Amino acid sequence: MQFSEQWLRSMVNPSLDTAQLGHALTMAGLEVEELTPVAPAFSHVVVAEILEAAKHPDADRLQVCKVKVGEEVLQIVCGASNARVGIKIPCALVGAELPGIQIKQAKVRGVESFGMLCSAKELGIATEANGILELPADALVGQDIREYLNLNDSTYTLKLTPNRADCLSILGIARDVVAMTGAPITTPEIAAATISSKLTKAVSLNAAEACPAYYGRVIEGVNAQANTPDWMVRRLERSGIRSISALVDITNYVLLELGQPMHAFDYALLQGDVAVRFANAGEKLALLNDTEVTLKADDLVIADGNGSVALAGVMGGKPTSVTDATQAIFLESAFFTPDVMAGKARRLGLSTDSSYRFERGVDFGNTLNALERATALVLEICGGQAGAVTAVTAQLPVRKQVALRHAYLLSILGIDVSLAQVGQLLTQLGFVYTEANGVFNVSAPSFRFDIAREEDLIEEVARLHGYEHIPALTPVASLGMLVAPEATRSKHWLRDVMVNNGYQEVVTYSFVDASWERDLYGNSQPIALKNPIASNLSVMRSGLWGGLLDALDYNLKRQQTRAMLFELGARYEKSAQGFVETLTLSGLVYGSVQPEQWAAEARAFDFYDAKAHVEALFAQPVHFAVEQHPALHPGQSARIYLGDKAVGWLGKLHPQWQQQYGLTSACYLFELDADAALATQVPAYSEVSKFLPVRRDLAMVVEQSVSAQAMIDAVMNENISQLKQVKLFDVYHGKGVPENKKSLAFLVLMQDTCKTMVDEEVDTIVARILNNWSSKFAASLR
Repeated sequence: MQFSEQWLRSMVNPSLDTAQLGHALTMAGLEVEELTPVAPAFSHVVVAEILEAAKHPDADRLQVCKVKVGEEVLQIVCGASNARVGIKIPCALVGAELPGIQIKQAKVRGVESFGMLCSAKELGIATEANGILELPADALVGQDIREYLNLNDSTYTLKLTPNRADCLSILGIARDVVAMTGAPITTPEIAAATISSKLTKAVSLNAAEACPAYYGRVIEGVNAQANTPDWMVRRLERSGIRSISALVDITNYVLLELGQPMHAFDYALLQGDVAVRFANAGEKLALLNDTEVTLKADDLVIADGNGSVALAGVMGGKPTSVTDATQAIFLESAFFTPDVMAGKARRLGLSTDSSYRFERGVDFGNTLNALERATALVLEICGGQAGAVTAVTAQLPVRKQVALRHAYLLSILGIDVSLAQVGQLLTQLGFVYTEANGVFNVSAPSFRFDIAREEDLIEEVARLHGYEHIPALTPVASLGMLVAPEATRSKHWLRDVMVNNGYQEVVTYSFVDASWERDLYGNSQPIALKNPIASNLSVMRSGLWGGLLDALDYNLKRQQTRAMLFELGARYEKSAQGFVETLTLSGLVYGSVQPEQWAAEARAFDFYDAKAHVEALFAQPVHFAVEQHPALHPGQSARIYLGDKAVGWLGKLHPQWQQQYGLTSACYLFELDADAALATQVPAYSEVSKFLPVRRDLAMVVEQSVSAQAMIDAVMNENISQLKQVKLFDVYHGKGVPENKKSLAFLVLMQDTCKTMVDEEVDTIVARILNNWSSKFAASLR
């Protein structure tokens, strides 16, 4: 919210200077983000009038002007193309210091010059200027230009929190200044206009729940080409709004002054009665910004007999907008509920001052006053005759009483505020209350729609009491060592392992695109957000791969040829009890295993590189089972198991999604429950054998469908005490092996802690292994 200090002081003028007022606003919760003077410091510049203008004798582009600056007439040489007799302009006298310029008496091509005629740029009030600044004909010659143009002014820019939409107007800020300082307030006088026209426009509320109050009035005989007064133009421009036309400027002025968005239709272009309704799905509307939007069934519109003429609370339609030829207007002032307005403008790629206010809340008690205020300004500036007000209302919001317990307030704030002080602060805010037994029952005015619970009132008391008056006390508490069980590792350990393996951590949104959930996880019913911040962040993620692939795509577009990314974050799923949040570790590898170098040949990542990284994360052995996942290649997809529990997935990105993301190389992904990786075993002593181990290599011929891991598990489950390790070291297909079969070569390591093993013992164990494999997998020794 940007506004002029002088405009604010026209309503409330506390005994604070500019900086002090800015500090007071900030300490009251209305943070002043920027405070800027309207014009830089300068002096000795006055309103002047050109009496004569003659061509310079020695320069084609210069003129010698006789300029009246009060009682005195000066000779000034000027090079501006628009300098001419009769106009009034700013004149810098000798001795004036403008931004970067000191004015001295000088000779210009041999002609004496006693000052300078100034452009807006030279005064520092514009970045560009074509010629000297021309002033209105009624400007008083000799008057200080700072006084005439109100340049002794500053603009405040407030960074308001979303709940303080009542301060999106000069009136709202003035109310808070009154509450802070006790200074008197002078609000604009608003009286019902004299009815001098019989023209009216009937209005029907077909969506009363979305628009419970609508006021409209016809004003005929207006002069749409009337000039907007300079004082209004200045206030608008210093609030960041450019002047367009008198009728449009008036609606913008009332929006800034009272906080009520308004719109003016060309009465002659409206066909039939006006209706407030929801749009028909697919309905088209041409807007004032020269774009055409396609509406949805939950978009609220203002319509006439021919269809929609405005997107309610957002922007008016082009076909019924006011122009210089407009002779009668239909002036609208309405209240649209925030729940209906939320997100509608953003969905259409729009952002307007009106939608910004309606989404946060507008004072429904001021809707009619705003219409009367705008009517008075139209009659004053553009002339015309006002018709009767068409008022249509339904069930307006009810401001419920909020109970404030004095004891609870003291416990929250930690300071001593008496009952009388609390009552005084609530009165300063314009709240109505009753108090009994230390409990205040408070009714907030219609413009304070943010007061909904006890904590809101505590905040109001705190900010008016003054945050700077709340002492900063060092907390006193007993500290104790937190429990750090040895059977659980830290999340930082997981990050360290990933970084040591060459990965880089990324942090992505928990809000994702619904298409990611559908494509990568086969999740057609993800957890949807009621009010997403963007259309592509509309659901909660049930996995982290979408964010990793998006980060990969971002980096590849910036000429990064390899990536090792991981994220440790939450995923969200529905359950019978509601929703479940699970800490998840997800990783991605792409490109070459090592950066380009001379010492090793380039090799692309493969399934087993990612598999090794996953195995390094677990304290206990995990095994991998062939299972299918929507995001992974059918032939290179595995479920990760810790014991009998599934704890994650590993595999190559499905070719369909690889093509969709434009990946030229294979991409491997894994995702696992972080808690499973964090679990470990408490270290325990085991005897180290003094005797050499015995190794046997067994090559087994089995069916193609038999997995080596299943054979290893089957043998290890025999619990043979001397059997220490069974490991696959070779897979062979080809000559000497029957078709549809394969040869798996295993390393079998045996060791006894008490003695050296003899051949008979070794042969017995090997026989048990062979018998196990033969009976369970029809394996034969090659």
